Amino acid sequence: MAIWLSLDLMQGPRCAYCDGPMGDGNRHIEHFRQRGRYPQGTFDWSNLFGSCNRAGTCGMAKDQCGAYSPETLIKPDIEDPDVFLLFTPGGTVRPRAGLTANNHLRATETIRILVLDGALNQIRRAQLCGYIQTMEIFADYAEAYPDDDSWVEELEREVRDTAHLPYATAIRHVLTRQSE
Repeated sequence: MAIWLSLDLMQGPRCAYCDGPMGDGNRHIEHFRQRGRYPQGTFDWSNLFGSCNRAGTCGMAKDQCGAYSPETLIKPDIEDPDVFLLFTPGGTVRPRAGLTANNHLRATETIRILVLDGALNQIRRAQLCGYIQTMEIFADYAEAYPDDDSWVEELEREVRDTAHLPYATAIRHVLTRQSE
């Protein structure tokens, strides 16, 4: 299907909302603005994303949460969710510190409406286990050899090598110790 080819080019094989894996049978074309409340956006390209079919989260949760202002949600094709959201080694997600009041509200509402902090936590935590150990090795090396920054290049390579994986943002946050 041509739409999926374009969506895959735009966002890869990961859910636009949770960054989790999508495959045949585990994905659907998601309307950022709900079709029932915004029917004129049904075929509007800027309103379409690929979303996982995971019950109770992402697009499935958004479509069942009732009325909300779509302008409140972080729109992943024009805004970098990384600016708003922080993933922890425990698999949770929260608004980043230091956001303006409006952006904090948007991060909180995006997490709430898409149910990004709930059932997904355990899935992300399982994906992060090995990367937590990797981060600890890098941290130990940096502490043991404070004048040797050769480990930085290896860390950067690890981050690049994981950029295509499901939950890549959470992996990057853990590897670069952003959650501390």
